[in-house]
Amino acid sequence: MEAAPLAERMRPASLDEVVGQDHLVGPDGIIRKAIAAGMLPSMILWGPPGVGKTTMAQLMAKALNRPFHTLSAISSGVKDIREVIAKAGGSGLFSRNAVLFIDEIHRFSKAQQDSLLGAVEKGVITLIGATTENPSFEVIGALLSRAQVYVLKPLAEEDLLGLLVRAMRNDGELRSLRIDLLETTALLRASGGDARRLLNTFEICVRAAKPAPGKESGERLVITDALVHEVVQTTAAKYDKQGDLHYDIVSAFIKSMRGSDPHAAVYWLARMVEGGEDPLFIARRMLILASEDIGNADPNALLLATTTMQAVSMIGWPESRIVLSQCAIYLACAPKSNASYLAIGEAQQAVQRTGDLPVPIHLRNAPTKLMKELGHGRDYQYSHDAPGHFSDQEFLPEALGGTAFYHPSDNKREQAFAAFLRQVWGGKYGA
Repeated sequence: MEAAPLAERMRPASLDEVVGQDHLVGPDGIIRKAIAAGMLPSMILWGPPGVGKTTMAQLMAKALNRPFHTLSAISSGVKDIREVIAKAGGSGLFSRNAVLFIDEIHRFSKAQQDSLLGAVEKGVITLIGATTENPSFEVIGALLSRAQVYVLKPLAEEDLLGLLVRAMRNDGELRSLRIDLLETTALLRASGGDARRLLNTFEICVRAAKPAPGKESGERLVITDALVHEVVQTTAAKYDKQGDLHYDIVSAFIKSMRGSDPHAAVYWLARMVEGGEDPLFIARRMLILASEDIGNADPNALLLATTTMQAVSMIGWPESRIVLSQCAIYLACAPKSNASYLAIGEAQQAVQRTGDLPVPIHLRNAPTKLMKELGHGRDYQYSHDAPGHFSDQEFLPEALGGTAFYHPSDNKREQAFAAFLRQVWGGKYGA
């Protein structure tokens, strides 16, 4: 029988062996204290892949000698949930406050999550759900109110290196080999912080390793970055186009351009490119930023972003990455202003506050004789007939007369706008 993968063979046997999660299961961890008191609340374990969610769930049940049952949200339905709950409420194996572990609980539908509520509330089962996605978005509120949410931290480099050392020292198969772990950078990068991937990749590399030059078979096996690259070939970027990381990276991309850092902007763009993001999605985000965060400080930004979106729709990958990079760098280096964004926000608030104020009669349309007789359009002054193409008249409803919504920023172009507005309006809008 073929041996289990190294990650499975090295799965912690007790909470003391769990790494990187001391805030939960360390000596002073909140979960460790609950277990010491003989308690185990229903909970959602939220964290990235390969940091110990499944293992911790098993060890918590083991520590309290609770029956443990597991379901996968990928393959299980409401029927499976009800069967487990029925057993838990009966006699025999499941009668002692069984733990029900649901992996990837964020994939459960609302109906599937609803089916857990009664059993969780009555204590028929202790639910432990594992998710890589933000529970506040993916788990229904009623279930969240009945469970604690515990955040698992990504594994630090020292945690991952410690796992490699532990594997070489404790695993029966590896212990019999003479392994020289000369370099670890590529292994750590290939793992993406996932302990499972780290250990299994390491095992593959050990099997592929050859004895050092001049050594006989059975001598030391040398693990180098070059060997890891040869075995792994490519390091898949950790990027889920529907998950939290997707939104976090997009957020970092936008904030880097807003913060005038082209270096960071290109890096986060590269993360999206390597992750296979839709180029039109990236272009749309830059189009929004060009108006929201640059606006009239540099109107060319909007033109370039629009052209970028058109170009990307025509050429696709991989060439689109060049166009997107050019646009991202331009937007990052452009002067910034959110005055237009703030102006429409203030105007919308005024509309919500004041309702449907009547249009001043001199601004109303008068396409018919009756409308003209009612005074529509009367006393309107055609601006182009006035000196300087400006006529001093009120364009807002009477209740909002003199209200300023647009406040020019302190960049060169909008200061020119401010000077013009002061010239024609004087102090009417506080300019």
